[in-house]
This record gives sequence, structure tokens and C-alpha cells, in this order.
Amino acid sequence: MQLEKWEPFRELATLQDEMNRLFGQIFGRAPAGRAVSEGIWAPLVDVEETKDQFVVKVELPGMTKDDIKISVMGNELAISGERKQEEIAEEKTYHRIERSYGRFRRSLSLPTDIESSKVTARYVDGVLEVVLPKSEQVKPREVSISVK
Repeated sequence: MQLEKWEPFRELATLQDEMNRLFGQIFGRAPAGRAVSEGIWAPLVDVEETKDQFVVKVELPGMTKDDIKISVMGNELAISGERKQEEIAEEKTYHRIERSYGRFRRSLSLPTDIESSKVTARYVDGVLEVVLPKSEQVKPREVSISVK
């Protein structure tokens, strides 16, 4: 019988790899060994609300404004596009490739309807900002009531 040296950190490293794979699947990163071109990624999004509008900020570094499509219907905002992968040179050795590439689509349901004809968007320094004015019907307004 041959004795095997016990290395406690080997099991910990295996556990970490499994956790990374699991969280990668949940949050949109391509698991190790899968092609990033399969389009398994989702950009990070912030949604802010004021009394008049919503502001949605989306992290999309490495893209151009022509790579991004935005549509609105009712209270649904859809953002889609494609981040193209850089050419992988065979004469190079890559130690990590963590950036995600491929197609994506994010759909967000906002709490109220918006004025789709007044929606604006701008893309600066890798961040898309979409301003969505609330529908006049849903904006809070003060009504004076006379007491009799």
C-alpha cells in the first residue's frame, strides 16, 4: 500500500473552482472550457428613479454605439448588442481570458409606463446611459382639495 501525502489546500482549490463555475453560470460569465463566443454574458446595470424619470446605466466597455440596440415598449426596456472578440494570436500564450464577448440581451421591467417618444440615450467612456421619462399619467401630482 502506498501512502499519499494529504494536501488540505488541494481540496479547497477544487471547491473554489466549482464555486467559480457555479457563480459564472448564474451571473453570465462563460464557464472554463466553454467558448466565450457562445454569447453567455450580461452587462452590469444600474437603475435610478426620480419623480420624473428613470435613468439606466449599462457597462459596455469595448463597444461602439453602433454595436448597441435599444427598444422600449410600455414599461419594458430592452438593450441588446454584440461585443466582438479580439483576434486570438496563436503565437501568444494567454494566461487568462476573462472578458466576455458575444451577443447579449438585457430586458428590464420598470415599475411604471414611460414616454417612449422622449427616451434618450448616450454612450460615453464605455457606459450607456438611457433616460426614460415617466408617462404623464403616472407622475405624482399635487391636488388641492377645499374643505367645506
